[in-house]
Amino acid sequence: MNSVAIVTGASQGIGRSTAIRLARDFSSIVLAARNAKALKEVAATVKSAGAEPLICELDLSKIESAETLVKATLDRFGRIDALLNIAGAVPQIDLFEMTDEQWRAGMELKLHGARRLTILAWQSLKASNGSVVFMSGSAALDPKPGFGPLQRRMPLSLRWRRPSLSKASKMEYRSIALCPVR
Repeated sequence: MNSVAIVTGASQGIGRSTAIRLARDFSSIVLAARNAKALKEVAATVKSAGAEPLICELDLSKIESAETLVKATLDRFGRIDALLNIAGAVPQIDLFEMTDEQWRAGMELKLHGARRLTILAWQSLKASNGSVVFMSGSAALDPKPGFGPLQRRMPLSLRWRRPSLSKASKMEYRSIALCPVR
């Protein structure tokens, strides 16, 4: 069966590892991130693991990127079975040293980017009885110095998931929030 997963933040870290692992379970993996060179390397690994990769070099903090990503996925594969919202690595900056622009940029990517993408993928996920994953970070549960933006944004992304789960329970759709801990 054809099955398609979109992985954001797929060029490095948890996103990269997730995309490579999912290549064993999904026939197609859509790789979304800003670093084209790194995405090409991940795509080669995904392909060798048995899945067809689609590279989407884009910045999910930009409003139009979510639509571009969903359209490219549906144009190429015709469905979305899983959406993994992982993108959002931000610099470790103390809250008192962070500029408004740094704060805004982080919120646009991790919170609003995931929100926009989930809303636009919703109908396809519903049709495939698919799942959405919102990846948080351990700073959401265990605040650390220097992680000011993360420990404030991550609980928001986890809480935002609750209303989508409530609506999802009526729509045969799964919404999952993950928060890796050591």
